Amino acid sequence: MTDLEPILSLWRELEAAGSDYVLASVVGVEGSSYRKPGAHMLLAEDGRRAGTVSGGCLEAEVARRAWWLTEAGPRVERYSTTDDDGERPYGSGCGGVVHLLLERPKTAGPLLKMLAAAFESREALGVATVLEGPQAGARGFFHGAGGADANDSLDPLGLRVGLRALAQHAYELATSTETPLLIEGVKTRVRMDYCAPRPGLWVFSAGDDARPLVRMARELGWFVVVADGRSHLVTRERFPEADDVRVLPIAELPGAAPGHFNPRPTDAAVMMTHSFEQDSRVLASLLALHAPPAYMGVLGPQRRTRELLAEAALLLRLAADDERVDAWLAQLHAPTGLDLGAETPAAVALSILAEVQKVLGAASGEPMRLVRAVAQAVAPR
Repeated sequence: MTDLEPILSLWRELEAAGSDYVLASVVGVEGSSYRKPGAHMLLAEDGRRAGTVSGGCLEAEVARRAWWLTEAGPRVERYSTTDDDGERPYGSGCGGVVHLLLERPKTAGPLLKMLAAAFESREALGVATVLEGPQAGARGFFHGAGGADANDSLDPLGLRVGLRALAQHAYELATSTETPLLIEGVKTRVRMDYCAPRPGLWVFSAGDDARPLVRMARELGWFVVVADGRSHLVTRERFPEADDVRVLPIAELPGAAPGHFNPRPTDAAVMMTHSFEQDSRVLASLLALHAPPAYMGVLGPQRRTRELLAEAALLLRLAADDERVDAWLAQLHAPTGLDLGAETPAAVALSILAEVQKVLGAASGEPMRLVRAVAQAVAPR
């Protein structure tokens, strides 16, 4: 959901103006594709668009035909980026086939409304979408607070209950797939999507080297918090891109009020204050959480991190023995970042974000040429 911000911004503007729009959503891929199912692109009547459904080879063609294709309602269209696929492939691109659901506000509006709520609350969302037949575009939703309905006019068919159950299934298993659903006696294709929560990054530092890290993380669409005990540095003027800036009561850590210190288990946290006292107290607070962040990184040599962990143990009134320090060290990314030969603050920020993305995305971090080569080697022939 990290590329939703510009889409939602344009959608709110169009909704406020009462303007028509077309939402294009990737619902299937054959072969290689730059964007995967769940990607969206929003088209405005004046030619503006937000989001992408390919690497740039499909967008113009989708925009050219989307309006007349959706005059009679939502429909799924097939777009090929393969050179030898018919007379008019839409670009050399990735050499795959992309299936797009095209729809107008009647069915796209409820989806965008739910995506906006999930984006703002940073919660996961399950979505089930009918892809064909008279009810194409009908949806069911499920989120952490329970089910949510859309398309009340479909209630006489009892469709909402089935779609909500499929959305709940996608939510609980954190999976996306296609499945058949019996609608009025007809086996109908339904797309189930798990929309992951918006990633969050806690930058425990308001120093100069934190600024490129914050800027790059916001470019990725992440929710970014800057937290530091130095009130003269933790300001909106220094970090205009941050979603939140917080002055930490360092002397009260660990054990500060939740309002000051509440990273989520799906978040990432990076300690880079260059202050031993601050880093050790922040580290102790993170380790004391019932569910620590998915990624915890510490800037600086591992020797210093071991000393920080020993101090954190004392702050938590625990024995600072080697066994405990080793166990904690295994939970950390210290030093934080990937080995990219980084020297400047911007390059260090890139190396940190690359590792955070790797961990949160459960990726290998291997060069794509190697990943693709392995995939091709094991693919059925």
